[in-house]
Parts: sequence; C-alpha cells; structure tokens
Amino acid sequence: VQLQASGGGLVQAGGSLRLSCAASGRTFRRYVMGWFRQAPGKEREFVAAISRSGDNTYNADSVKGRFTISRDNAKNTVYLQMNSLEPEDTAVYYCAAALDLTAFRPAYDYWGQGTQVTVSS
Repeated sequence: VQLQASGGGLVQAGGSLRLSCAASGRTFRRYVMGWFRQAPGKEREFVAAISRSGDNTYNADSVKGRFTISRDNAKNTVYLQMNSLEPEDTAVYYCAAALDLTAFRPAYDYWGQGTQVTVSS
C-alpha cells in the first residue's frame, strides 16, 4: 500500500489542523493505520492508531484529549484532527500501516512521506 500524507502547515498555539493520509490500492481496510511524528533531533514517536474498522483507537498520552484519529474506508483515507496545538507538537507527521493496533514503530511496514506541522507560540 502506498501512503500520501497532507494537511500540514503553520498554525498558532491553540489552533487546529487536520491531517489526511490517502492510501492507494484496494487493501486499505486490511491495515491498522497509525500516525507518528518526528521533531528535529528526536526519535520518531507514536501519536495515534486506529483499528481496521475504526471502532478502536489508541493515543499517546501526550495527545489524549487533543488529537483524534479517524478513518474512512470508502475513501481509503485516515485523518488526524489536532486541536489545542502546542509548540511542542511541531514535527514532521507520518502516516503508516500495520497489521496490529500498536504503538511499536517497527510493526509498521508502510510509511507515507511526511507532512510538516509547525506551531508558533
């Protein structure tokens, strides 16, 4: 599966952005989808994941209550709604596909190219 992330940009602290990740092919619904992020000089970290059906989600503690992951299997797209953004959320955001609902980065076999999110204070 090929993934294409979009929707990043520059936003002020307290603002919102919605990221999208479009998948090619007919196998999208077979995969758990996740979002990760990588800030300059830091390791890539887990943000959120969603089950194949969309019924179950799993969020990092740092984004609970602020970020929401969702998916539309008819559109082969996964979303990340980000509210109450903070400067610490500044990073390149990546979507990824895995077979299990997990925060374990090596479990994700397919990755998008990343989209930059910058939050100004």
